[in-house]
Amino acid sequence: MKRSLAGRIWPNATAVVLAIGFVFPVYWMFNTAFKPTQDIVTEEPVWFPFHGTFEHFVTAVHAPNFWTLAGNSVLVTVLAVGLSLLIALCGSFAIARMRFKGRKSFLLTFMVAQMAPWEVMVISIYMIVRDADMLNSLVPLTFFYMLMVLPFTLLTLRGYVAAVPKELEESAMVDGCSRRQAFVKVVFPLLAPGLMATSLFGFITAWNEFPLVLVLNKEPAQGTLPLWLSQFQSQFGDDWGATMAAASIFAIPILVLFLFLQRKAVGGLTSGAVKG
Repeated sequence: MKRSLAGRIWPNATAVVLAIGFVFPVYWMFNTAFKPTQDIVTEEPVWFPFHGTFEHFVTAVHAPNFWTLAGNSVLVTVLAVGLSLLIALCGSFAIARMRFKGRKSFLLTFMVAQMAPWEVMVISIYMIVRDADMLNSLVPLTFFYMLMVLPFTLLTLRGYVAAVPKELEESAMVDGCSRRQAFVKVVFPLLAPGLMATSLFGFITAWNEFPLVLVLNKEPAQGTLPLWLSQFQSQFGDDWGATMAAASIFAIPILVLFLFLQRKAVGGLTSGAVKG
């Protein structure tokens, strides 16, 4: 039975309105970053910077400690995501392929950990790091960022490993592969979409994290870019062009990574949700 014209139009119209609502702030951020200052403070909005400038970006990258904090963000994020993927890959394989006592309780614990808001644990985390004399260090940030993304990573990869037929491993083992070789040569290549999906989620989570670094790292050179961005406007006052340029620089890595991995990430999430 064919759908009515109204039934076909309203879902598309709703999607267009939502897309505009989500995309327009990002467009306006980049638009303002490229505008000359006189176009930013004008009463009439300039919808497109016909005379764009990189002046605001130059101001942003020459802000104090920018390159140091950018390096800190990349280092902490990459290490946290890499460690979570390594641990979750081993754990998800064990949960999906092996049957052991307490398996369901183990999974329930990770689900509860995934739902717990990290903001309420900031004080206790601060006390732990303080007592360990590791304040203003990147090591606690890396460790706790890894713990933030680990539950989601493990649960998603577990579903993806479960979707791989056991017969593929058994065939490889019959042909002479050990269990480790069967996993590396047969199962691991099939997990690529799931690994991309979880790594994208982990990167976004760790890259954007703010409350923890605000509490643990007070020294200017030991923070990350979210902390730098929050302090940027206090350094440059009402320089909205530089502020938007700083926000654009912070957003670019996530946008590029998402555009590069979006198809694989969506495929990985849907495939990982099929079987568990």
